[in-house]
Amino acid sequence: MFDKLQAAENRYEEINNKLLDPEVLGDQNEYRKLMKEHSDLEEIVAKYGEYKKINKEIEEAKELLGEKLDREFKQMVEAELKEAERHLEEVKKELKILLLPKDPNDDKNVIVEIRGGAGGDEAALFAADLFRMYSKYAEKQRWSTEILDSNPTEIGGFKEVIFLIKGKGAYSKLKYESGVHRVQRVPTTEASGRVHTSTVTVAVLAEAEEIDIEIDPNDLRIDTFRASGAGGQHVNRTDSAIRITHIPTGMVVTCQDERSQHKNRDKAMTILRSRLYEIARQQQEGDIAQERKSQVGTGDRSERIRTYNFPQGRITDHRIGLTIYKLEDVLNGEIDEIIDALITTDQSEKLASGEGNGK
Repeated sequence: MFDKLQAAENRYEEINNKLLDPEVLGDQNEYRKLMKEHSDLEEIVAKYGEYKKINKEIEEAKELLGEKLDREFKQMVEAELKEAERHLEEVKKELKILLLPKDPNDDKNVIVEIRGGAGGDEAALFAADLFRMYSKYAEKQRWSTEILDSNPTEIGGFKEVIFLIKGKGAYSKLKYESGVHRVQRVPTTEASGRVHTSTVTVAVLAEAEEIDIEIDPNDLRIDTFRASGAGGQHVNRTDSAIRITHIPTGMVVTCQDERSQHKNRDKAMTILRSRLYEIARQQQEGDIAQERKSQVGTGDRSERIRTYNFPQGRITDHRIGLTIYKLEDVLNGEIDEIIDALITTDQSEKLASGEGNGK
């Protein structure tokens, strides 16, 4: 571990020197690349500096205790030594987490796809609740949100809504949200007050850029059609809606939210690119996933990950056995407690399996 930390510190110093070089300053691509690496190393180098500082304090305290001290001063040094040793263990654990292999997609923007599952209108209404929850969460993180495509229902729900969340670290936080979200509540249309169970599927994809995945234009069939939907402002006026079919996979993406055919095409391509990137990523990670099936979940859309129980105001994340009674807060975007618990569990499992320790 310490060889890796020393190497990181050396590389950090090397980058600091390179960033002062006029040649590097004149090359925008190289400068951006080095700044990104500098930013990635900053936290680990600072934490390693803290580790070395505490280590030095421990050595000094032990040296002092080897000398003849009066009783009161000795007790004070012993207490400080005990506290420094406890702090050192904490920092050591933090360093191990920082050394874990970083998901290359963690800093990417995300495309979130929410679809009503079993439960008809009630599932569509809960899909709208989840869209609002993620939008509020993004707002709290100072990220921006943009709808790429939607299929609203007459009563204010969504059969499907696809949106982009832009912000640093969006994927690192939201990647655990893929799967089946189950809701248990009394629908507004239910006269007898009986609790219904409905499901909504969520898929979180890293936004793929053109450099991440190349699409051959000859593999695409692009059709235009007239937009339709629940009360849209521009419904049935022009053939502005776009349907793109990726012939090799049979994947179909439609976009009709914009009045402009060109904008709908761009949005459809953004979705298609990210879906194809996700397929390639899953194929690449298939072997690893077989070796270590994470308790946190595989991100499989068919896996039931969470239950929202309205009568009890309860949310349960089934992957980590976490239950909290803050349903209203969570639906208002306060999902940090759940996300932090998922990240901590994931990190603990990776540490237990020896990832990042050269095992």
